[in-house]
Amino acid sequence: MTSYPALHMIIDGEAVRGGARRTQTIVNPATGEALGELPLADTADLDRALATARQGFLRWRDSTPQERSAVLSGAARLLMERQEDLARIATMEQGKPLAETRIEVMMVAGLFNFYAGEVFRIYGRTLVRPVGTRSTVTYEPVGPVAAFSPWNFPLGNPGRKLGAPIAAGCSVIMKSAEETPASALGVLQCLLDAGLPKEVAQAVFGVPDEVSRYLLASPIIRKLSFTGSTVVGKHLAKLAAEDLKRTTMELGGHGPVLVFDDVDVDRVLDTMVPHKYRNAGQVCVSPTRFIVQEDVFERFRDGFAERAKAVKVGNGLDAGTQMGPMANPRRPDAMERLIGGAVKAGAKLHAGGERLGNQGFFYAPSVLSEIPLDADIMNEEPFGPVALINPYRSAEDMIEEANRLPYGLAAYSWTNDVKMQRRVAREVETGMIGVNSVAIGGADTPFGGVKWSGHGHEDGSEGVHACLVTKAVHEG
Repeated sequence: MTSYPALHMIIDGEAVRGGARRTQTIVNPATGEALGELPLADTADLDRALATARQGFLRWRDSTPQERSAVLSGAARLLMERQEDLARIATMEQGKPLAETRIEVMMVAGLFNFYAGEVFRIYGRTLVRPVGTRSTVTYEPVGPVAAFSPWNFPLGNPGRKLGAPIAAGCSVIMKSAEETPASALGVLQCLLDAGLPKEVAQAVFGVPDEVSRYLLASPIIRKLSFTGSTVVGKHLAKLAAEDLKRTTMELGGHGPVLVFDDVDVDRVLDTMVPHKYRNAGQVCVSPTRFIVQEDVFERFRDGFAERAKAVKVGNGLDAGTQMGPMANPRRPDAMERLIGGAVKAGAKLHAGGERLGNQGFFYAPSVLSEIPLDADIMNEEPFGPVALINPYRSAEDMIEEANRLPYGLAAYSWTNDVKMQRRVAREVETGMIGVNSVAIGGADTPFGGVKWSGHGHEDGSEGVHACLVTKAVHEG
């Protein structure tokens, strides 16, 4: 069995350990037991990381596509060689089942392999000009990147934050979530072991507001990449605006799922219920508001509740576990507040609505229906294992509800009517939509939202271009 590793930061290739630094205890969310102590950066650490990132950018911006491709493809190979160890560490830290963390390793490896090819496709263009003159458009790396990632995908999020800047020729200072540090360090170590110069990527941890303010106040940092809540994203965007730093913001969602009355209800349920309770609902693109046409509402609601009650909840390391614990004690508290408030407001509870066990942070897969629209849970991202199911009469009403909130990250729609499929895809305000599918992501697919769900994209060619600036060169 994989043991939990000793924790550190990585600055200029050095494993920076505790010493006199403050530390944070890392807890296994399935048991509540301490896994280790994480050193937190002080200002001297951050100054060193900034100076190193500056030197790393001067080195890496002149790297060849062949160099960058070799590092990324080499890291992908190492990720797959270390898949089981990385997956077990991520499950110990974050709680999700091993089947899900194994997929995360594959996701990062796939992204690195895609970027290993994309580095050869950073094309400029030559403009048509009179003989004797020449005008070109080129793309250059933006500069050192500050990248902040959350705990819900402890391997996947660091992979996204590291892969795109490295592919573009930037250096990066990564501050991943303090709840899941060993997973992020494992991803970065694969890049370093694959030949990434030690100055190019750093990993620091600390008090989030202290670290973000310090890094974003530095003129060395030229871009911010953040994944997290809308509230924190707005705060960081204001800090970045002081120095007009480029930003990519992947923020919160409240995923609508439109279910029309012409569908095979059981097929939809068999697909959507596992997707709802994936990672205990702690997914920014999680399907949350089920907007169901009246004629199939009762069948859909009852079938959803039946399947929710059958989900096997347990330690993510145990065979057969389908849903693990929530990642920290704040999340069950939030579930109790939001579900309890909805029931008091008149919503009907069909499954769950309670904590499970006497250790760890487990919460039962939950189903609510007929929830008043002014209940907090209908307006605030629950980020947990709860499905919200309401009936609607017409397509117009369903689309209006899908667009009611200021969020627009991911949406889903189920109908066999081709005209309705295209109408929903056109009219629902979202960055990504799955039509009769939950497969809305991929290494070659732009990932990002609209409205309060953020701006910019990760993954795909768009992820690399988010780390580039455009230059027009005119020669007489």
